[in-house]
Amino acid sequence: MQLTWLGHSCVLLSGSKKVLIDPFIEGGSVLDTNPDIVAVTHGHDDHMGEAVALRKKTVAITEIAKYMKSKGIPAEGMNIGGTMTIEGVSFTMTPALHSSFIEEAGPGFAGGSAAGFVIGLDGVKVYHAGDTGLFSDMKLIGELYHPDVALLPIGGRYTMGVAEAMMAANFIGAKTVIPIHYNTWEKIAADPFALKKAVERTTDIRVTVLAPGGSLDIAP
Repeated sequence: MQLTWLGHSCVLLSGSKKVLIDPFIEGGSVLDTNPDIVAVTHGHDDHMGEAVALRKKTVAITEIAKYMKSKGIPAEGMNIGGTMTIEGVSFTMTPALHSSFIEEAGPGFAGGSAAGFVIGLDGVKVYHAGDTGLFSDMKLIGELYHPDVALLPIGGRYTMGVAEAMMAANFIGAKTVIPIHYNTWEKIAADPFALKKAVERTTDIRVTVLAPGGSLDIAP
């Protein structure tokens, strides 16, 4: 399986199926990625992005899925703690400490809870934390689902920063950590190499810093 960080929190998993998570990149478009399935962690514009325009099967929390269906999108709703399999790809919805509403629908439009996903594709499990602060139950995500890769936000202000992401990496225990949700704008400026240095100095976890558009091949 190949994992590509397209920028911000947008990640493309490519294998027997193509799964696009949080389809937003600043100043660009993801419409040409042609995914089989789209996954949305929460309703903020910088995560829902082009989900409606893609017009692909979309996995999201129930409230967002209902909104997507109202736009004619074949959405599959679920909720935190649940697991479902679509076209051979498994999706487990995990908690995230963050706010959520569907911004494109206007003020006050409920978007349910913010969430993350553990996605299983071709024998590889990827944990996308979504927008979140640090929480101790990340240990349970590691113990229950054993992700091979953890995608962790490090931008601070709206999510964890580098220090919290270091602790999250230890809680989760994935062999590979990839920082996301940083340096898109000045308010979420962060140094991913500070995370890499801190984690790799004290653990066996590898931190892979990708440039936007960069990819990593992951074997089962």
